[in-house]
Amino acid sequence: MDAAQATAKLVHETDSRRRTATTELNQASRGELGQFMTPADVAGLMASMFGPLTDSPSLLDAGAGVGGLTAAFVAEACSRAQRPSAITATAFEVEDVLVPHLRDTFSTCRRICGSAGVRFTGRVEHADFLESASDALGGSLFANNSLRFDAAILNPPYRKIGADSRERRLVQRAGLDATNLYAAFVALAVRLLVPGGQLVAIIPRSFCNGPYFRPFREVLLAETTLLRIHVFESRKDAFKEDRVLQENVIVHATKSAKSPRYIVISSSHAGSVDVQERRVAYKEVVREANGDRFIHLPTGDNDDAISRWMVTLPETLQSLGLAVSTGRVVDFRAREHLFGDPERGSAPLIYPCHFLHGQVRWPKLESRKPNAIASNAATKALLVPRGYYVVTKRFSSKEERRRLVAAVYDPELVQAPLVGFENHLNYFHRGGRGLSKDEAYGLAAFLNSEPMDRYFRQFNGHTQVNANDLRSLTYPTQQVLRELGRMQLRPGSSELEAAVLERYPVA
Repeated sequence: MDAAQATAKLVHETDSRRRTATTELNQASRGELGQFMTPADVAGLMASMFGPLTDSPSLLDAGAGVGGLTAAFVAEACSRAQRPSAITATAFEVEDVLVPHLRDTFSTCRRICGSAGVRFTGRVEHADFLESASDALGGSLFANNSLRFDAAILNPPYRKIGADSRERRLVQRAGLDATNLYAAFVALAVRLLVPGGQLVAIIPRSFCNGPYFRPFREVLLAETTLLRIHVFESRKDAFKEDRVLQENVIVHATKSAKSPRYIVISSSHAGSVDVQERRVAYKEVVREANGDRFIHLPTGDNDDAISRWMVTLPETLQSLGLAVSTGRVVDFRAREHLFGDPERGSAPLIYPCHFLHGQVRWPKLESRKPNAIASNAATKALLVPRGYYVVTKRFSSKEERRRLVAAVYDPELVQAPLVGFENHLNYFHRGGRGLSKDEAYGLAAFLNSEPMDRYFRQFNGHTQVNANDLRSLTYPTQQVLRELGRMQLRPGSSELEAAVLERYPVA
């Protein structure tokens, strides 16, 4: 059996273990813990991203599952013209069911490496990676000082971690902070790399922007050099067998504080050998706004054109004298003040279900959501005065065609001195009060335009639209907003798209 056949056999056997192990896992806890093991084609793509390896690389595979990523790394290393003389792999896995499969994979790796003249040393750590890594980095008496690596390959678990959780405390003990397990795993892996060490990780795209992942972005951007980010063409691609709808990316970085001139942005469908690559200037990918850094992922010429289009927009919310805030009414906290139907002494309560053709249509009596909130001393701080407001949905479904959805709250359509916006909305205002009519309708038209939605999807890696995301955008002049507003343009209409592009063409 030649080297190519041997490495193919390794990958095939490991992927068979993955399929078997998947049926053995508790499916309820698997989803809850975010345990989705990497298919062979994705694992192979990840392993191929590593640059030149040392003669005896030490590899970290945290949250290893059955060891598919280690197997892909071994297959890649043994297939190269310049093979290493030895590979040391350390894999962490906490799930009891998976550990025997992981040990079997390491036995196969040892056999395949031996046939290629490569010495393989495998360590299976049936332990919590967060605890072991935080011990090593936090100076614990029980620290394992051998936890230093020059390569790391990860498909970490995806799950939110609470502010007072054990996981959060472990990460903080290592001098880091994270709101999700995947961010914690990758940040700790970065800290465990030696200078110049390489990281390849498949993670949700949600880290690219937003306040929740700001600490993680800062670690990634300050302590590593981003070399490549791979984008999948569809949310279904990376973990299609598990029917996971998740925007995932693969990140390749080295442990270095130096910013590169260019980053490779690549894209493909999972399982496809047709990978499109392009070099993009670092400043076009990593951008700064409001004291935060965001990651934009333009994957083609059309995306480049949209990025340039955004730069042509001359205003910010601050220069326009506008602000955007999250709706103040958290319904479960104000339940005693809510009414299904409007009552005397109540104010309209606006939810996303009240959006219709770019306007707020209230009330919606057949809705399961409340339509009104009591207007009294207890709710005074939750309400805003009558006026024209632009409201956007904070959440969209994963497959919804539009990520940005805006509507105008028009006081001519809703006769009430006060109004409440529920927490699932963002609302644009001027100093806590409404906008002019033309300004409001123009801003809503702009936000509902196709170029705006396309740009937003480039840097927004999840289905949330946070107020901070909207603050980071640039906007048309007030004159253009008023012109658009006077046209009373309907969302989705060719007239709206033409009016926006006439004033700000996409080059």
